[in-house]
Amino acid sequence: MKKIFILVPETAVPSGVTGPRYLFTTANRFLKASGKAPLFEVTLVGQKKEVRIEDGTYSVSTQSLLHESGQADLVIIPPLFGDMTTSVHLNSGTLPWIVEQYRNGAEVASLCAGTFLLASTGLLQGKKCSTHWAYYNEFKENFADVEIVDGGVITEQNGIYSSGGAHSFWNLLLYILEKYTDRDISILASKYFAIDIDRESQAAFMMFRGQKDHNDEVRQAREYIEQNYQEKITIDQLAKKVAVSRRSLERRFKQATDNTVIEYLQRVKIEAAKRSFESTRKNITEVMYDVGYSDTKAFRNVFKKITGLTPVEYRNKYQ
Repeated sequence: MKKIFILVPETAVPSGVTGPRYLFTTANRFLKASGKAPLFEVTLVGQKKEVRIEDGTYSVSTQSLLHESGQADLVIIPPLFGDMTTSVHLNSGTLPWIVEQYRNGAEVASLCAGTFLLASTGLLQGKKCSTHWAYYNEFKENFADVEIVDGGVITEQNGIYSSGGAHSFWNLLLYILEKYTDRDISILASKYFAIDIDRESQAAFMMFRGQKDHNDEVRQAREYIEQNYQEKITIDQLAKKVAVSRRSLERRFKQATDNTVIEYLQRVKIEAAKRSFESTRKNITEVMYDVGYSDTKAFRNVFKKITGLTPVEYRNKYQ
């Protein structure tokens, strides 16, 4: 049997607790129906017997307290809800337990914003992870020694898994299920739960939000880009406007925003294009010109690089 402990932290998102339990207990039914023995023993574990989650809206009865849980094969950390600093503080008592489980051989999987709790253990130091795209900036500010995989749905490194935003965690659960069983069981589960089994990116759902706390030169350059993205803007032009050398601007801009000047300009243009596709009836060419592109191929390539979809696919999906 594979022992799976689902940690029930204070402020957890309910679906992040019930979803994994539902998946692995249902997988036991699939295995039994195919003539195989059930493989998963799923236990809800917490700091206390009754845990209030999602700002106290729901209550979850745990089956085991941390100190009496024993050793798991897999520990699942659900997404946290609300203010991340407060949530991590409320669950600080779980951190030594997570570390001990991992050091004694358990794999650890964080779902969505559960990465804040996982990163707080120190186990992600020097490693890569995925998390909800909306929390990228906050995560980077709190855990500078952890590398976020931009747009990633699933990340795995040294027995530590993490997933992208919201329902992306189902893709991680299917990935782990296939690893523990086989492809057929994973496909069956994906059909049963109506999940796109091989989705690799959350890029199509991401909204670009540049970091706002910068020195004057970077702030001025960023604001100029955001206000004039329809125009043809060069780095030399920006450097002249903020009265610094091109090399200095490029270096400071990258440090402050995690994007080069060109990358930032592209992201602002594509974010504007996305909003246009979502809210207007304009065709591809009209939107392309509106955001400052005149080359259809270049627009298509940049759009797909950032969103994972072509302009046509994105318009059809969200219009």
